[in-house]
Amino acid sequence: MQDHSFPVPGPPPGSFSQQTDPRAGIDEAVAGLDDLDALPLAEHVERFDAVHTELTVALSSIDKV
Repeated sequence: MQDHSFPVPGPPPGSFSQQTDPRAGIDEAVAGLDDLDALPLAEHVERFDAVHTELTVALSSIDKV
């Protein structure tokens, strides 16, 4: 059996003109948890939501979906 190599289509040229590192947003959001013990309990949800959002963005950017 012969192995045939076919080109695989990729994103159109220039469609992702700005390459950003998703880890930067994650690091910033996680750093917001550092002083969590000094904040009122009501503000914890906002901080956890920020981390969740950044993780979601980072995961969705892995395959550019």
